[in-house]
Order: sequence, then C-alpha cells, then structure tokens
Amino acid sequence: QVQLVESGGGLVQPGGSLRLSCAASGSIFSINGMGWYRQAPGKLRELVATITGGSMMNYADPVKGRFTISRDNAKNTVYLQMNRLKPEETAVYYCNAFLRETIVAPIKVYWGQGIQVTVSS
Repeated sequence: QVQLVESGGGLVQPGGSLRLSCAASGSIFSINGMGWYRQAPGKLRELVATITGGSMMNYADPVKGRFTISRDNAKNTVYLQMNRLKPEETAVYYCNAFLRETIVAPIKVYWGQGIQVTVSS
C-alpha cells in the first residue's frame, strides 16, 4: 500500500513563507514525476508545480519566481518552498506521484490527503 503524506501547512501572514513536504512510503520500486496542486473553496483543483524524475521543473504562471519545487529521491519526498504568499493562495494543497510499485507494475498516480494553507493577517 502506497501512501503520500503532506506536512508543513498552516497559517501564515501575507508575504510570508511556508515549506510543504510530501513523503511517499510503502511498496515503491521507482517514482517518476511528482507534483503539487491546490484547491481553493469553490474552485477546481489547479496545478502549482511539477518535477520530473530527472528534476525538470514546471510552474504555474501565478507562482513563478516565488515557489520552488524540489525532490529528494533517497527519501521519496517532494518539497514546495512557497515565498511571498498571497491571501488568494489560501487552499488545500495536494501532492501527487507517478510511481511503480514493482519492476513489472504499470505506472500509477497516487495522491496525498491534502494539507491546508491559510494566508491571512
């Protein structure tokens, strides 16, 4: 059973910073791409940033220059450093991972349970 667990969320003032972590555990042979998404109340889930197995990064336009995605392959963990946060970025943040459980298993996508980030004074 594969699990993705996010941590690092919480309340931060506008202009502040937070670092989210997402650790994958369980039966994992290899992890390809990993990513972060967010969903604000009443809105659809949207892409924030992704990182490939080769550490190529992609960012949504609203976060470019402020957010940084990174990964530690030895720890099966992806991070999201968020700087200069804005109130409109209040949302539940989700991580995902495309991975194989065994060498012969197909690649599947797994999601974390989500973590709340609230940007407010």
